[in-house]
Amino acid sequence: MALIRDFFIDLDRHWKQPQAARIPLRVIGSAALMLLTEYERRTKDSDVIETDFITEPVRKALLEIAGQKTEFHTRYGMYLDIVARATPFLPHPPDYRPVESLKGLKNFVVDALDTVDVVVSKLKRFNANDADDVEAMVSTGVVEHDRLIERFRSAVDGYELDARAEELPKFITNLHVVERDYYQVQETEIDLPDWMSDR
Repeated sequence: MALIRDFFIDLDRHWKQPQAARIPLRVIGSAALMLLTEYERRTKDSDVIETDFITEPVRKALLEIAGQKTEFHTRYGMYLDIVARATPFLPHPPDYRPVESLKGLKNFVVDALDTVDVVVSKLKRFNANDADDVEAMVSTGVVEHDRLIERFRSAVDGYELDARAEELPKFITNLHVVERDYYQVQETEIDLPDWMSDR
């Protein structure tokens, strides 16, 4: 957590743009896990979800300070990445938590995606790092099975009208891997949209 926390503290110190109020930054992915729990691992980026508060001038300034190939990237071994709000697989609405250790920032309000919602989002890609993150949250008891299923179903409901809804069976397969291998419980039946079930 210390490196991620220091990254945002340093970003706050370097921020020179005038504004009427502190800018909300909503952190997702493994960075959110490290801000909300004692979990730590190396990560190449700190993902911030796109919001209405990140205007084009704000986006440009953030990336100039802490984006890829900046001095920040070299110093911390990670960079800030701004993710389009439609990209992640998230429950609706996603649940963000204030990061207590960053409450003293002058220019930003940093919230982190709730750990359960992070785990749900990781079932979309579910590469080796995602699997490690999910296993850590399950093994330490941070993410309860019933709550994961509830939030996963919420994400499915919000995704089924999306143009990418055909990807849902893959996400469900990944959920079942987590249930079998990490929770050691039976797979939960997840209803798909009717138009997919009829295929």
